[in-house]
Amino acid sequence: MCGIVGFTNKIDSAEKVIDEMMDAIKHRGPDSDGKYIDGKIAMGFRRLSIIDLSTGSQPIFNETGSLVLTFNGEIYNYRELRKELIEAGHVFSTNTDSEVLLHGYEQWGKDMLPKLRGMFAFVIWNTETEELFGARDFFGIKPLYYTEMNGTFMYGSEIKSFLKHPHFKKELNTTALENYLTFQYSPCEETFFKGVYRLLPAHWFTYRNGEMHTGRYWDINFNADEGPSLDEWVEKISETFKDSVEAHKIADVEVGSFLSSGVDSSYVAAVANVDKTFTVGFGEDEKYNEIGYAKEFSKFIGKENISKVITPEEYWETFPKIQYHMDEPLADPSAVALYFVCRLASQNVKVVLSGEGADEIFGGYNIYKEPDDVAVYNKIPRPIRRCIGKCASLLPAHRGLNFLIRRGKDLEERFIGNAYIFSEKERRQLLKIKTGAPAAMEITKPFYDKTVGKDAVTRMQYLDLNMWMTGDILLKADKMSMANSLELRVPFLDKYIMALAERIPKRYRVTKENTKFAMRKAALAACPPLTANKKKLGFPVPIRVWLKEDKYYNTVRTAFESDRAKQFFNTDKLVELLDQHRAGKYDNSRKIWTVYTFLVWHEVYFG
Repeated sequence: MCGIVGFTNKIDSAEKVIDEMMDAIKHRGPDSDGKYIDGKIAMGFRRLSIIDLSTGSQPIFNETGSLVLTFNGEIYNYRELRKELIEAGHVFSTNTDSEVLLHGYEQWGKDMLPKLRGMFAFVIWNTETEELFGARDFFGIKPLYYTEMNGTFMYGSEIKSFLKHPHFKKELNTTALENYLTFQYSPCEETFFKGVYRLLPAHWFTYRNGEMHTGRYWDINFNADEGPSLDEWVEKISETFKDSVEAHKIADVEVGSFLSSGVDSSYVAAVANVDKTFTVGFGEDEKYNEIGYAKEFSKFIGKENISKVITPEEYWETFPKIQYHMDEPLADPSAVALYFVCRLASQNVKVVLSGEGADEIFGGYNIYKEPDDVAVYNKIPRPIRRCIGKCASLLPAHRGLNFLIRRGKDLEERFIGNAYIFSEKERRQLLKIKTGAPAAMEITKPFYDKTVGKDAVTRMQYLDLNMWMTGDILLKADKMSMANSLELRVPFLDKYIMALAERIPKRYRVTKENTKFAMRKAALAACPPLTANKKKLGFPVPIRVWLKEDKYYNTVRTAFESDRAKQFFNTDKLVELLDQHRAGKYDNSRKIWTVYTFLVWHEVYFG
């Protein structure tokens, strides 16, 4: 695992600047560094050594030196591709997966990308055509950002590296702020830094003579196969998952596994057969602490569990550092817990397996049960449901009314992903500034348009796979692991697992009984029934409890009444949210945390 940076060379101090940009992401690769500079390009690389420890340094060149590669990630089928390329006449100088990309691009061009199996973000410079070619993996596990400012094109694994370039202009993208208030993450291509964009998952780019072109090389296509029985699907899941886990264990260093009380990480840990598992929790309340379960499960599979209890003081004191590493504000409270479990793991291993992606691929979120739960109510004609919903929305908030309001809306209106923090109306009331940000439905529409005619659960999954997973789940997984120089691998996010899951009928994904129905049955072969059938919990963090305590209430209130907050928000409404929560009138914890996260992030990067 590594970090990459680069820019088109239009400055006299290219070596100094590329060194500073590399230093800004040293946490991504503390083992070694490398760079390539000519009159047209500067490319930098930081390495965390995982495969071919002795000869895997970058940049890597082809035989003639006409192609230069910097690469972040792992290619799990590199040995098979390497054999194929050698048979085609290519000569390798290392045993790395990195060099496979270089020769693969020579052999197949863009057509190389669908052949890959792994997580990756890479850039290749062609010294003869003076063209940059880069790509990001199928699911967006590895990040890649780019910008063009003052005639200079820059790319990198993290935005913070751009701040070191003299041509970079740091400016807040207020449109991203308004979108973020609804989604709890930045949902569009343009980031919180104006003019800085993320390359989307499963996309490539070329840059030459000031022209940027992008394209998609792979997409998810849910197309249910009604032929196989449930038992047959369970067997297919079991076989495919075991194969993926084995592929994801390829390394020349020790591999560990995260472990919570949920089926995803438990299934990974049981199948992976690694020596160590890692768990964190809060306090002694089982609602927020899964350590007891993790230790029992680790005994069940005969492995060592290493754990840590995170104190409230540690959580809050570390929060600014978390936002620094995140690059953009992310209001998911579990990001901090993930930082601590990554830090714990990094003290023992270099690579860790985790369960991200199972919920999106196999249908694991509790919200996916909603269409079945309300099937009877949905028999009421749509115009009547909409009328009832609108009337309910005019009444004072009361238990049960939200059901009527939600059922009065179409799927596209009520579901934008697993977080819906502030409505458009609420965020306009909260914000002092005007941004012209699009409505949430405008952002989600392209994904809903691709699933017209599919069942509601499939449409929700497709949206989450393209937005929530990459914008929240995988963002925090990459940034928190790399902050601790730890490689995090996600065996559920494998193209062969996705190809299988695309064909599983909805009735075997989500039922009235449970979510991830078929996958849970597959997990029964490796996990006890209590684990395999456990209800989806998430990564519980006691934010709502802490915000009622004097110490943390006052911390947030100080931020909400600050001059920084007054630049963007009507602060009286912020304090009202906080006081309502403290009094127990409403649970405003998610809304409060979303605003507080932005203010902390803004102080880190614009303070």
